[in-house]
Amino acid sequence: MILLNKGLNIIGLAFKAGKLATGEDQVLRLLKKKKLQLVLVAKDASPKTIDKFSRKGYFYETPLNLDYTCDELSHAIGKPMIKILGLIDKGFFEALKRNLNGGAMHES
Repeated sequence: MILLNKGLNIIGLAFKAGKLATGEDQVLRLLKKKKLQLVLVAKDASPKTIDKFSRKGYFYETPLNLDYTCDELSHAIGKPMIKILGLIDKGFFEALKRNLNGGAMHES
């Protein structure tokens, strides 16, 4: 649980640094441009949404993370009802991967 909290702190820092895309449209746009290091989808998002981003992540060779709930992601960045985030910065991606011991990255 402590590792997940550290991951949420990194997500919050990435948001404050402007290195996080929020919302389905913005994440899809950046995913198609291959600008994202990681896509975070809330594990309590709809199965249709999870499937869509799993497929898109696989196609655009971008890892997917399903470890956080909507509430956790929303709290981390201070915005309500966040289900999809895209991590833009490689440095934040590496820090997140280290804090989750690499085990939370689901290579689609």
